[in-house]
Amino acid sequence: MALKATVFKARIQLSDMDRHVYMEQPLTMARHPSETDVRMMLRVLAWSMFAHERLEFSKGLCEEDEPELWQKSYSDEIELWIEMGTPDETRLRKACGKAQQVVLFAYGDNAVAVWWQKNQGKFSKLRNLTVVQIDDAAAAQMADMAERTMDLAVTISDGQVSVSNDNGYLMIDPIWLQRFDS
Repeated sequence: MALKATVFKARIQLSDMDRHVYMEQPLTMARHPSETDVRMMLRVLAWSMFAHERLEFSKGLCEEDEPELWQKSYSDEIELWIEMGTPDETRLRKACGKAQQVVLFAYGDNAVAVWWQKNQGKFSKLRNLTVVQIDDAAAAQMADMAERTMDLAVTISDGQVSVSNDNGYLMIDPIWLQRFDS
């Protein structure tokens, strides 16, 4: 019998002073049995950093041709495609062909360094690709905040992201390896 996804619910109180986005948003996420708390919480971070009323979680790991999160226009065109990890260049090239903007959240410090060195030249040709790295320490602290039901306050200012709940606070400095500016 196959294991089922575990449902997590989060209420995000977002204050993004860089983009002037202020909202309180309930999020419901299904965590695939093979997904770690780190990866799931990085999806929450990605949602927070690119928050929009139409940004939503996709089927992710369950559906090979979908991103982790996406934002579609009212005419069903993909405006934003968000990936996690260190995918191969082919997957990102296909995503860049399908979406107006692609953002990759890379994590795993040692793996990212090797992966980035190998792929940086190819990725520089993908003009609608943004690559942001979240260091292992911040990702681990974010994972420590994972609960089946969680309330998170996220504040973004001058590129820094602070995340807090009743049990703690952390500051994340995303490392922008490649940035797409529309």
